[in-house]
Amino acid sequence: MGCMSIEPLTETAALSHLTTRWLGRPYYHLHTVDSTNNLLKQMVVASGAHLPPAGTLVVAEFQHQGRGRLGRQWQAPPGTSLLISLLLRPNWPPERAGWLTMAASLAAVRAITAVCPVQAAIKWPNDIMVQHEGEWRKVGGLLLEGEFDAHGCYAVAIVGIGLNVNIPTSQLPEGATPPTSLLLAGGQPVSRLALLVALLAELEALLDEAEAGHSPHAAWQTQLMMLGQPVQVSWPENGRVLRGIATATDEWGHLLVTDSAGQTHAVAAADVTLRQPVDFSPKSE
Repeated sequence: MGCMSIEPLTETAALSHLTTRWLGRPYYHLHTVDSTNNLLKQMVVASGAHLPPAGTLVVAEFQHQGRGRLGRQWQAPPGTSLLISLLLRPNWPPERAGWLTMAASLAAVRAITAVCPVQAAIKWPNDIMVQHEGEWRKVGGLLLEGEFDAHGCYAVAIVGIGLNVNIPTSQLPEGATPPTSLLLAGGQPVSRLALLVALLAELEALLDEAEAGHSPHAAWQTQLMMLGQPVQVSWPENGRVLRGIATATDEWGHLLVTDSAGQTHAVAAADVTLRQPVDFSPKSE
């Protein structure tokens, strides 16, 4: 797979293609940042009482301090990935906090399958996976950060999404989960602009539905690759390990794991790995 020209994601290039009403507006494009989430947080702090509007988007060509869950580093060559952060102000009750992660990961999977000839799925809680050479490999992930008001509702939420798009094998970031890119998995270059446009459209629709009180849970659960599979759940901070079958998720997005004694555990946050290869086909919604 030869080199391809870097497709710009500048405001000028993108805004004429966006189909959203509010998501991705205003639109900020930068060549290099430490992390898009950090920059958006700095914008919020600098704005004082006049917060940036919901839907504000930061897009970067390169981040030198990209982060995943649990503070892990995440870095890719300039111009090869989709690196974005979105400012949201949902003002939802605290029990709906998981809806943001559900909506963002579901939108990512839908956007990938719309523009790329690959099978995509979600590895709980927020890794984006695609089929590559007969196995699931990680193509991206989410990082949700937020502030809550005195009532426990989201006052500000920042959703960071990073997707490996046109990265050749030799430049893939290191990862605990085997990585890939859409270029490698699909066998052809992918338009980052088309992927961004599709992602924002899918996410805006899901967020509008959530704002009206409709949970993304049912649709999101159909895209989880682990349900019905033997898994190992690990908590690195205390060394605890749980083994069992990932049977379902509850309405708030917790993973339900049933152990060998038949007891079901609701897992809110942890490292989850499959204990054997998985054959997964997304279920109809």
